[in-house]
Amino acid sequence: MKITLTGSLGNIGKPLAIALITAGHEVTIISSNEDRKAAIKNIGAIPAIGDIQDVEFLTTAFKGADVLYTMIPPNFSVPDYRAYSAGIGQVYAQAIQAAGVANIVNLSSMGAHLSEGTGLTLGAYEVAKALNKIPGVIIKHLAAPYIFTNLYGNISMIRHMGFLGANYDANTRLVMVHPLDIADAVAAAIQTPFVENETNYVVSDDRTTGEVAAAIGKAIGQPELSWMAFTDEQALAGIMQSGVREEIAKLLVEVGIAVRKGVLWMPYGKKKGTRNLEIFAEEFATRYQQN
Repeated sequence: MKITLTGSLGNIGKPLAIALITAGHEVTIISSNEDRKAAIKNIGAIPAIGDIQDVEFLTTAFKGADVLYTMIPPNFSVPDYRAYSAGIGQVYAQAIQAAGVANIVNLSSMGAHLSEGTGLTLGAYEVAKALNKIPGVIIKHLAAPYIFTNLYGNISMIRHMGFLGANYDANTRLVMVHPLDIADAVAAAIQTPFVENETNYVVSDDRTTGEVAAAIGKAIGQPELSWMAFTDEQALAGIMQSGVREEIAKLLVEVGIAVRKGVLWMPYGKKKGTRNLEIFAEEFATRYQQN
């Protein structure tokens, strides 16, 4: 098959592309970074370099694809992240119709069914809303929960403060996924028949935040590492102190409130990915030692 992937060569995009190429498919990778062209070619894919918000460029890149994989390219410099995401969704929808692509796999988020109160997750809501309005296509939404690698952002907190934390406590449920399990799930969705629209959930583990701190502490040689609960105001101040813009910081705090309330997590069945918390904790330890 001819498969077009958005997302460049990220933590999900690169292993996904390699898996599809290994399976014998022709893969085009869309990137906004000209410097990625050589790396894309090196893994055996076709680079399509351009502006992800340019309908004409995307129409050309999408044309001829048997399956298209969509995701929201993160951009935390925009003044309104929800409006930015809605714009991406609209551009995708226009280009998909113009290019005549019939089969879509869209990386979404748990909580994307909610239209308010979920912070950055509202971006996934807006993209799904735009895609679901396209006539004559079949869409498989793959909804991901908290991605393990987001925990890398807490390395400085562990080093300088001696704990992990957020605006929810150590007994809070955290449903998590490894990027490689997402890549595996997307690859499977792309290569199985498209019959009807569907939403599936990709999960690697389901634990409490206290268990997350314990697993990471054990892996980095700090078994006493604990999870600390912050107030929303403390979380906002801490996020902004790390250099995040206020608009984005407020959305991250809102995600934390949604996690605290438990409104993001959806019933996902018994099937899980192969890379659980303890496996990721070893990867975290490697990154921790390098920083």
